[in-house]
Amino acid sequence: MLLPIPDVLTRDQVNECRKIMQDAPWIDGKVTAGHQSAKAKHNLQLAESSDAAHYMGEMITTALATNLLFMAAALPGKIFPPLFNCYQGGQSFGTHVDNAIRRIPGTPERIRTDLSCTLFLSDPDEYEGGELVVEDTYGTHQVKLPAGHMILYPSTSLHHVTAVTRGARLASFFWLQSMIRQDSRRSLLFDLDMSIQQLTQATPEHPALIQLTGVYHNLLREWAEV
Repeated sequence: MLLPIPDVLTRDQVNECRKIMQDAPWIDGKVTAGHQSAKAKHNLQLAESSDAAHYMGEMITTALATNLLFMAAALPGKIFPPLFNCYQGGQSFGTHVDNAIRRIPGTPERIRTDLSCTLFLSDPDEYEGGELVVEDTYGTHQVKLPAGHMILYPSTSLHHVTAVTRGARLASFFWLQSMIRQDSRRSLLFDLDMSIQQLTQATPEHPALIQLTGVYHNLLREWAEV
């Protein structure tokens, strides 16, 4: 499931992040890449331990906690602290798959990367190139969203970022471990949840709503890892 999540951050929050990133120290993006993907990764990144990364990461995770579309689609169990990158001057990231397991910095805790997230902090007209290209069973998808919007996609997907030939592409990226490990089951639960919400709005007293809600929660109970 490849899903855009609009307006995760407000315009004011985006502007605040961009101001912080202007003055923050950038390092080589290879520091968070695996052995194989490091060969293909050419970008800049904020240090994970920096105050700027911590502050903006908290802003993003707080916003996600109240985003109903994100919660319904991801069913998050653990979220990796958001990271921040910049592509400019021809920088790109070749085709790769994200590491399956990541250790949360400063802790012994590890997460399984079920879903990958890119939250755009630059608008599409501010740079040329920089498309996130995701390959799945339905083909190849090019993603370039407005600032403040996020794309959610399975971490099993092959993906790459095309070269930025003008301007700068600022973004946050991170991973999460879902309570539902299998993408097909997660997609089924999301479709069911959306159908229940639509039926609730159209016919709030429909007798099938209680049954459908029961089916949703019983499937969640059957499949969830908590």
